[in-house]
Amino acid sequence: MKILGIGNALVDVLIKLPDENLLNELNIAKGSMNLIDAKKRKTIFEQIKGFTVTQTTGGSVSNTTLALKQLGEPVGFMGKAGNDIYGNFYLKEMTDLGIELRLIRENTFSGTAIAFITPDGERTFCTYLGAAADMRKEDLRIDVFKQYTHLYVEGYLVQNHELIETALAMAKSLQMTIILDLASFNVVASDREFIQSLTDRYVDILFANEEEVMALTKKTPEKSIHEIAEKVPTVIMKGGAKGSWIKQKDELIHVPVHKEIKPLDTTAAGDYYAAGYFYGMINQATPEICAKLGSLLSYYIIQVIGTKLPEETWIEIREKAKAIMN
Repeated sequence: MKILGIGNALVDVLIKLPDENLLNELNIAKGSMNLIDAKKRKTIFEQIKGFTVTQTTGGSVSNTTLALKQLGEPVGFMGKAGNDIYGNFYLKEMTDLGIELRLIRENTFSGTAIAFITPDGERTFCTYLGAAADMRKEDLRIDVFKQYTHLYVEGYLVQNHELIETALAMAKSLQMTIILDLASFNVVASDREFIQSLTDRYVDILFANEEEVMALTKKTPEKSIHEIAEKVPTVIMKGGAKGSWIKQKDELIHVPVHKEIKPLDTTAAGDYYAAGYFYGMINQATPEICAKLGSLLSYYIIQVIGTKLPEETWIEIREKAKAIMN
């Protein structure tokens, strides 16, 4: 098993807020993911002057591939970035960690995701996609796909119907296992029927949180997971502090969080959960063990600002992951 991730190659600009006042001033819903244009990006950067800013590589699938590589598994990533300082930063960070990077570059601005982190650890994104949004179906290469067994796609790509449908159809033709993460409740709500058509026709494994499954089915989380599982063989629903649920056929498994803790920043919690789950899958663990590994990684990433962990933490995670699988 070897995973190829396709997603937005972004650089995250993280701002820790003292309260929710700035979100209210910008008229941004807390916890949402908002696509913004160049004008809005400029306005926000003017508003955040004076705040402490942290920069790191970002993008949902990008985060997952980095975490999976840190667990010792080979993994690939495909995305598009500009020929600018952000694109250069992204390229260096990913290649230094050994990702099989299929990065397409062009003469435009790279995507940046401005992440506002409120005192409760919740993150709110304003994303300027830039070059990431310019990825086209012509950029997809079947010779690259053939080198992998699983395709992992982030839900943020659904705005480009032609790209995501071409990618999933190509993967299906190669009998790859197709994995989709729904990404954000407002993205799901804005393109519900198209996403339903993708899950019905292509998806083998679906990751989503409670808000996202409700946006997809317009039902309660409890009813949603069962309804989605009628078409998707494996459904993983994340419930934050309540843990996660895995539905396969007639079996529903609940796995609590690794350990209860107040999050410092929930950025990438779902991305790291997916990495832990994939690590279990690659090593032929049961769905329950996969979910425990996902919870383990989520537990660590919510204790830091941003999407990266120091090497000493990864040493600890690798030891605990092995213990969970034994």
